[in-house]
Amino acid sequence: MAAFPWHARSRNYVSESEVCKLESVPLDFGDYHPLKPITVTESKTKKTNRKGSTSSTSSSSSSSMVDPLSSVLDGTDPLSLFAAAADPVPTTATMDGARKKRDKDDSSAVGSDFEPWSSKRSEILARYTTTEKLSINLYMGSEKGKATTAGSAVSEKVRTRLEELDDLEEGSQKELLNLTQQDYMNRIEELNQSLKDAWSSDQKVKALKIVIQCSKLLSDTTVIQFYPSKFVLITDILDTFGKLVYERILTMCVDNRVPLPDNFSPECVNDTAKETCLNWFFKIASIRELIPRFYVEAAILKCNKFLSKTGISECLPRLTSMIRGIGDPLVAVYARAYLCRVGMEVAPQLKESLNKNFFDFLLTFKQIHGDTVQNQLVVQCVEIPLYLTLYSPAIDWILQCIAYHAPEVLLTEMMERCKKLGNNALLLNSVMSAFRAEFIAARSMDFIGMIKECDESGFPKHLLFRSLGLNLALADPAENDRLQILNEAWKVITKLKNPQDYINCAEVWVEYTCRHFTKREVNTVLADVIKHMTPDRAFEDAYPQLQSVIQKVITYIYDFSLLFSVEKFLPFLDMFQKESVRVEVCKCIMESFINALTLEDEKRMLAALINGFIKMVSFGRDFEQQLSFYVEARSMFCNLEPVLVQLIHSVNQLAMETRKVMKGNHSRKTAAFVRACVAFCFITIPSLSSIFTRLNLYLHSGQVALANQCLSQADAFFKAAVSLVPEVPKMISVDGKMRPSDAFLLEFLCNFFSTLLVVPDHPEQGVLFLVRGLLNVIQDYTWEDNSDDKVRIYTNVLHLLSAMTQEAYIYHVDKVDSNDTLYGGDSKFLAEINKLCETVIAQILDHLKTLGKEETLKRQSQLALYFFNTILAHGDLRNNKLNQLSVNLWNLAQKHGFADTETMAKALEYIKRRSKQPEMSHFTDLALRLPLPSRT
Repeated sequence: MAAFPWHARSRNYVSESEVCKLESVPLDFGDYHPLKPITVTESKTKKTNRKGSTSSTSSSSSSSMVDPLSSVLDGTDPLSLFAAAADPVPTTATMDGARKKRDKDDSSAVGSDFEPWSSKRSEILARYTTTEKLSINLYMGSEKGKATTAGSAVSEKVRTRLEELDDLEEGSQKELLNLTQQDYMNRIEELNQSLKDAWSSDQKVKALKIVIQCSKLLSDTTVIQFYPSKFVLITDILDTFGKLVYERILTMCVDNRVPLPDNFSPECVNDTAKETCLNWFFKIASIRELIPRFYVEAAILKCNKFLSKTGISECLPRLTSMIRGIGDPLVAVYARAYLCRVGMEVAPQLKESLNKNFFDFLLTFKQIHGDTVQNQLVVQCVEIPLYLTLYSPAIDWILQCIAYHAPEVLLTEMMERCKKLGNNALLLNSVMSAFRAEFIAARSMDFIGMIKECDESGFPKHLLFRSLGLNLALADPAENDRLQILNEAWKVITKLKNPQDYINCAEVWVEYTCRHFTKREVNTVLADVIKHMTPDRAFEDAYPQLQSVIQKVITYIYDFSLLFSVEKFLPFLDMFQKESVRVEVCKCIMESFINALTLEDEKRMLAALINGFIKMVSFGRDFEQQLSFYVEARSMFCNLEPVLVQLIHSVNQLAMETRKVMKGNHSRKTAAFVRACVAFCFITIPSLSSIFTRLNLYLHSGQVALANQCLSQADAFFKAAVSLVPEVPKMISVDGKMRPSDAFLLEFLCNFFSTLLVVPDHPEQGVLFLVRGLLNVIQDYTWEDNSDDKVRIYTNVLHLLSAMTQEAYIYHVDKVDSNDTLYGGDSKFLAEINKLCETVIAQILDHLKTLGKEETLKRQSQLALYFFNTILAHGDLRNNKLNQLSVNLWNLAQKHGFADTETMAKALEYIKRRSKQPEMSHFTDLALRLPLPSRT
């Protein structure tokens, strides 16, 4: 078939618009206006019995109608739910996690389920602080500390080193006064470093002197509230010393470069190593003061492995007995804690010695309430409740070591000993913290009885109930006891006057309530929390605990219809009035809601609710904050596709709002902001699963980029859309049913063509590069055999190309020069368009030719008439070839008796009417060449 050159007719869109305008006719609306509120009159007739019946008619009128747009903006300002960042909210998760570790069963002596001392270190340092001034004695060094010559006799070495030790104890030191806590910690760190430096320079005696000096500091309780932290800092140095000594002796055991095995016996140790080890113990034994001698020997307890198999088991009882000589009960209990610490590291199987250590403590426990301690507290102005808390780290650690993998019978024995001591609250609390949660839960009612009878002077009962509650959050008590346990605990909790004491305890028992009871009990607990925390806005100081309560509630009540039926749940949320915290709480609830969803219908429902919320959020002119909100929302709801779609539309709208504010004249800042919006859309669209959603959003976002003069970004969107077209499947799901995709693709491409009219060519991509790329994709796309959409698309391409040949396009994008401006009617540009038109026409005619079979003649007739109308609307029929093509198509449409006579009659009437217009005489000749088929 011969090629038909395309000649588009010249258009004057302004004059055509004037001609096509409807004639204006004045109308008298009276009181009617389409936007006026509707008045509804309702009549009700009330009938009585038939005899003497009366009727009364009541009318009610409503002169207002609810505006669906304004109703969206009513209510609480949604911005109060959001802020730039949220405060970190600590909870009891760390403590619970540690307890769960301890409760795991492990066959090894000390396994991963044993909570190490290192995990407690930072907590103790943070808790036990002081603002009072501290003092420290620093070792100043001595010339006597230098190493002796190689020729010196052994006896002289021993004598010299003993003299050096005497020199230390006689005052080779400097006392630093009036140190702040931070200064004190820095000095201790300096001593630790001095220890390492002395050791590395082979000044072993100097290293020992430093350790002795540091150990002496543990006898000082002048700033008693700082003592637990001091213990942590000093024992770090002792640990370093013990490790250095052990590794030094271990290296001396290497024979022929073969190290000792991990489970070596003393027989494997050579005499030199044994002599050195004994030398260290002899040096330590010569320390005159009890406390440094105890601590330094305990630090190198592990070195007994080099001397004998029973060395450690023999030393532990002796060291335990040494502690009895320490008069201050606080200093003594921390010495016991250190002995348990090194004992668990080197000989965890020797539980008898650890038990003896604790029972010794119980025997001397009454010293806490003796006159010596009481006088000391008066001098330092320390109350007994604060003083008793200083014991907690040490007692908790001792009991943790004793309770590790201990049988239940040991707990029974501990409970009996506590009863003999009058159910001391401090001991009872440590026992509940140390033993396995299952053991505590099984004896819940026994512990409640002991708590009731205990002496709470200095250690309040609500802390005991809190410790019990932590155990019951990990293990279940007997079913018959559960309600009574809750009632007994809550009797104490609800009487607390201090809001912080109350919420710290209530927070724990909320989990117990949610685990074992219905929404009625949960509602009662929440109501009680609101009652206690609302006066004087006490909730403002308890956001971490309140947030923990919410987390526990939504963890156990995962049915959200049930959750929101809890009457006090929403009033509880009202207490979160700090924006950053409220944001975190809302996130928590939303994330829980999303994770609870399984059905697609529920996800759609949730997405609709979230989208409604997103639409309501506005930061006014703070567009950057608005974009930040959208970015955060995208990360939160990345698995809800409808929400992502809404976010893309919202960001596009934000870009257009920016354009509106700037009246299209972007500054450098707003231009960068708009590009950020465009980038948000470009990286979000590919994550969507629906291909037509992606196509339409690429097109829409490209239009927004174009409107904001982001030309390269607009090209990127349009290129992405072009490259996505080949991936369109033949069938798509629409409302749960599979349907052909051709009609949807045709609609999208027609919209795409309308946009491409105003897209300027890229200077480096060639003439009409986007149109050419799209035509190639259309050509290669596999169409259904019974579909004519390809031809319909090509005819729409002709509409686009015809519009491109005009001197001035029918529409433009403000401040964007389209091709009519860029090329200015250049002949080469027009020639390129005509070549594309010829190619498209050839494709259309080829397709018409394939429809010549009998079963497709009706389709051929319809397409021929469709193409004829395209030529009639957009072609210049003064061209003979184009004129003849139109006549051929007219004849083909009626050739086989499938002509649409009515449509053809209207088309012929249109041609005759146009022929009467100026410069349209050629339409007269055309009309004569177009026979109208018979209507029979």
